[in-house]
This record gives sequence, structure tokens and C-alpha cells, in this order.
Amino acid sequence: MELPQSIDRDGVKLIEQHGFDLSPRQAEQMLNLGVLYRDWNAKINVVSRKDIDQLYVRHVLHSLLISRYVTFESGQQVLDIGCGGGFPGIPLAILFPDVQFDLVDSRGKKILVVNEVAAALGLENANGIHARVEELKTEYDAAITRAVAPISTLLSWTRKNLKGPIYALKGGDLKDEIIAAPNHFTIDLYPLSEETDLPFFETKYVMLASKQ
Repeated sequence: MELPQSIDRDGVKLIEQHGFDLSPRQAEQMLNLGVLYRDWNAKINVVSRKDIDQLYVRHVLHSLLISRYVTFESGQQVLDIGCGGGFPGIPLAILFPDVQFDLVDSRGKKILVVNEVAAALGLENANGIHARVEELKTEYDAAITRAVAPISTLLSWTRKNLKGPIYALKGGDLKDEIIAAPNHFTIDLYPLSEETDLPFFETKYVMLASKQ
């Protein structure tokens, strides 16, 4: 693995400047994310090519900001729905080493990247699963996701095996999506612009869907 670059070190500083108190091990893992994802992006289109130099803002910090609205408890099992190359699950698995994250995607190449990145980082609490969400049998305490599907669809996919809420990273105008959500769920919207003044987050939200 190549050595981290200045953009990786700046990325870790950015995370710490946003109030995330990283242990030395967590800081090292965060530092190595840039190296690993640049390497994999050269082989497989894990994230947008134009985004790779903005990995820490648009993918890592974006993922971590979910934790402003939830504190996962030790021993919990969390489902990452449609994880792609590992977001938001991989950064959150670094932040919460005592929580089990199952990252699920129907695209095998993406899950290959997830498991290889997790292994390279020594993340024993992040497990990539090649499957459709509806096929899963495990019961989860909560779910996380990013820009995968409308909240009504996510709730339908997980209705049989999700005990707790869904925390979904969303962007843009979400009025119609909220209106279409099932009536027996409460939908709360939290603007990430309240957590950071970075322009990327001006129209980004955490959508929380919980049973009434």
C-alpha cells in the first residue's frame, strides 16, 4: 500500500476539526482510507472519479455526521443498505469499533471492495454481504443508508428484520418523499448545514424514520 498523501492528512485533520475525537488507531485507519480508495478506484469505479480528491468531505465526513443524531450502543447490529463501496458503513465502523456493521449491496464488485478495505484496515466489525436487502434473515437494531432509494422503499425492504430506526443521508427537496412515507412512521429531517459550514452540505440532510 502506498504512503498517505497530504490530502489524506488534511482529511483526518478535517474530521478532528469537526469534533470527532479519534484514538491513534482510529486516526491511522482514517488516514489509510484515502490510500485504499484511490487504489481501488483505479481498478473499479468505487466513487465518482471527480470525487476521489474530495473523499474526506463528500464521503468520509458525510458518513460520520450521521453520528450527530445517534449513538450506537456496544453490541448492536447495524445494517448499511446499498452500501456501494462502503459508505456510510466503513467510516462509522471505524468510529464505533464495538458495533457490528453489515454492509449489503447487490453488486458483487462493490462488496469485494468493502471486504478488502475492511481487511486492510483491520476492521473486524465491518462485514460486506453480497445480497439484496429483502433476502436478509438477520434482525438489526438500526439501519443506515445513503442516496439509495426513497424512504418508503427502504422501509418496505426492511420491514421484516429491522427493530429500530433508519438513518438516511439525503439531499435536495425531500417534501414529496416525506409525504409518501407510511403513516405509522415518524419522519424527522436534520440539516447537516447546522453541523458544518462546508458548501457541500448546504442541501444535505439526515432523514430519521422511526416507528410511532
